[in-house]
Amino acid sequence: MKAKLLDAVEQALAGDWQAAHAIVQDHETDPMASWIHAVVHRMEGDVANARYWYGRCRRELPEDVPTEAELREIKAALTG
Repeated sequence: MKAKLLDAVEQALAGDWQAAHAIVQDHETDPMASWIHAVVHRMEGDVANARYWYGRCRRELPEDVPTEAELREIKAALTG
């Protein structure tokens, strides 16, 4: 599953939030997938849905963190 989540992060970093969304939807119970899911909803401008997914992974919606920086943080967590 880690490889699929890394692929979702790479898709999101490339700007293809729809492809990333399709991947993470298959792993809704995983907290890391929920975090990626939250960022994807931020990318599409759906803040209310992003808040829901941040809640699922026990994180707060970041105020001043660009989505690209957050995706890089997720990538580091997955590879570290």
